[in-house]
Amino acid sequence: MSDEGDDVSPDGSRRRTRWRGLVGLTATRWWQRATRTTGGRIASTIATVALTVAFLLVVTGVALALADGGTASDDDATVRITAEDGSTLSAVDGVEGLRLGASNDRARELRSAPGVDHASPVLVETVRLESDGGDPRPVRVVGVVPDGESRTVAGLPTAALEAGDPHYANGSYDGPRAGGIVLSPTAAERLEAAEGDEVAVSMPGQDQANTPATTPTVTVAAVADDGAAGDAPVALVHLSELQSLSGADDGQLADRVLVWGEPAAAESAADDAYPDASVTVAGSTDPAALFDDGLAFAASAVALLVGLTICASFVATTAGMAVDEDRRTLAVLESVGVPVGGRLAVVAVSTGLTTLVGAVVGVALGAAGIAGVNAVAGATVAPGAVAQFHPLFVPYGIAVALLAGLVAVPYPLAVAARTSVLAEVGR
Repeated sequence: MSDEGDDVSPDGSRRRTRWRGLVGLTATRWWQRATRTTGGRIASTIATVALTVAFLLVVTGVALALADGGTASDDDATVRITAEDGSTLSAVDGVEGLRLGASNDRARELRSAPGVDHASPVLVETVRLESDGGDPRPVRVVGVVPDGESRTVAGLPTAALEAGDPHYANGSYDGPRAGGIVLSPTAAERLEAAEGDEVAVSMPGQDQANTPATTPTVTVAAVADDGAAGDAPVALVHLSELQSLSGADDGQLADRVLVWGEPAAAESAADDAYPDASVTVAGSTDPAALFDDGLAFAASAVALLVGLTICASFVATTAGMAVDEDRRTLAVLESVGVPVGGRLAVVAVSTGLTTLVGAVVGVALGAAGIAGVNAVAGATVAPGAVAQFHPLFVPYGIAVALLAGLVAVPYPLAVAARTSVLAEVGR
C-alpha cells in the first residue's frame, strides 16, 4: 500500500506544480499585456465592467433607500420596530402592508423601560386636507405621540404638537382631541394654509356629502422650515386622532414604533416588547427590505439583468478577440505538451482576472456614485439620503461581475479550443 501511495503523491505534486505554473504564467502575461502590449483593450473591458457594476450598485442603493421608507421614514429615532412577515403582531396585510398591533400599549411599556427616553407608534395614511376656501388635496399624514421634546419624524419637528395623546384615553378613543397639525412647506403651499388656519380632514373616498359640522378639523400648529421633508407634502398629527379617522384604532395599528434613548437599552427594550418584529438600530440598513417593496425590488432586478447582459456581452466579445490574437501562444503551449484543459484554463484565468479587476474598481465607483447622488440630492431636493450603501454591496458587485464573466467565458474558450499547432505553423 505504501508503494501505491508513493506513486500517487509525486503525480499529484507534479499536477499541482503544473497548474500553479500555468496560473502564474497567465497572471504575468495578463499584467504585461495590461501595461504594455494590449493595455487599451484590457482597460476598456475593465472600464465597462466597472461602470456596469457601479451603475448596478447606485440603482440598488436608491432602491434600498426607497424600500427603507423614503421621506415618511426620515426620523432621528434610536431604534425602529417594524412588523415582519409571518409575525403574530402583524395585523393588516395586503394593500396597506404589514402593521404592528397593540402599538399604543406597547409603546407605553417601552417608555417606562430603563434607558428609554421616549417611544411612539407611527401611522402613515394618505388623507384629504382642505383649507378654508380651497380644494381638497391629498397629503401624506403621519400620526405620532409627541412628548414635548424636539424630535424629528417624517422629516418634520414634533415640538409644535401638544405633548401626549389625549384622544387615546387608555384605549377608549373618546378623549379630547388635541387638534393640531404640523405641515411641511410643500403641504402648506398645496393647501394655501399658514400657522393658525383651520384645515378640514377626511379620508379619500369618504362621502362628500359630509357637512362641516361632521367633518373634523385641525389647526395648523406650525409650518416647518424650508427644506424640511424635502418637496414631499407631509404632515404630522396626533396618533390616536389619525387612528380614529382611518379605522386603525381597532387593534391599535401602526406602521412602526420609534424608540429614543441609549442605543443598547432601546434595542433591548424593543426586543422585549416586540420579540417577533424586526428591530433596527439607527444607522443600519437591512438589505432584505428590498424583497418587501415591489417597486424597489423591480428596480434592482432590472438593474441586475441589464448589468449582467451588458457586462457578459462585452467581456465575451473582447475576450474572444484577445484569444484570436493570441493563437500563436496557445499553439506554443500545445507544442510543449500542455493539454487542452491547461490551455483553456489559461484563457479562463485571463478572462477572470480582467473581470475581477473591473468588479473591484466598479465597487469603488459605486460607493462614490452613491455618495455623489446623496450630495446632489441633499443640495437640491432631499433633506436626507436618497441612496444607501451597505457592506454587502461589495461581495454583491464582485459576484455579479464574476457571474457575467462565467456567462461570457464559453465563447473565448470555444475560440481557443479550435486553435491547433499545425494551423499556426502553417500561418
